[in-house]
Amino acid sequence: MKKYLAEGVGTMFLVLLACGSAVLAGPHIGVLGIGLCFGLVLLCLCYCIGNISGCHVNPAVSFAMLLSGKLSGRDFCGYVVSQLLGATLGAALLFWFTGMAPEFNFGGVTGANNLATNVLQPGATSGMALLAEILLTFFFVMVILGATDEKLGFGKFAGLAIGIALGLVNIVGIPVDNCSVNPARSFGPAVFSPEAWGDFWIMVVGPLVGAAIAVVCWKAVSCAKCEK
Repeated sequence: MKKYLAEGVGTMFLVLLACGSAVLAGPHIGVLGIGLCFGLVLLCLCYCIGNISGCHVNPAVSFAMLLSGKLSGRDFCGYVVSQLLGATLGAALLFWFTGMAPEFNFGGVTGANNLATNVLQPGATSGMALLAEILLTFFFVMVILGATDEKLGFGKFAGLAIGIALGLVNIVGIPVDNCSVNPARSFGPAVFSPEAWGDFWIMVVGPLVGAAIAVVCWKAVSCAKCEK
């Protein structure tokens, strides 16, 4: 139960702090600042709960670990439920916080009313967003698999690589659909912003497909490395 609790708390803070940066200070810190915040929050969480649950805080990452044989089916279900609940709690706290000061000049990229939900940005198409989610999650999960590999990984420095990777994909993906690469991160804010459900399927299909591709690619790359 401890690892499930850790996943729930970790995902809660990811949504509360990272999405909160977009809602509260978007124009002041820009896409670069928001991406940096996502990366730094995950980096901190890696070193906080990494030794407890592995710090997935993302159903796509848990899916990759399931496919890699590093996570049982039972734990996968427990992780995903905990992540969704944690994300919802984080979004609820952010929704409550923003509702306490309706006259406050919120500076969010997408406004305070939808809590930085993952929706298509002006000019973006569903196909463009889906491809972006697949490719960005592919990269993100590849970094995770490589950095945490027992034989080829980088030990204590893994969290640093993972945090930087999340920051990078957000910088690229925010202009398209506010960047998900994490179905839980999309789910929590959408609970309080019904208009986001229309694009939600992209934030589930894209990350899961990207994670699956990353697993296949990493197995091929790591096996080739081991053979040498």
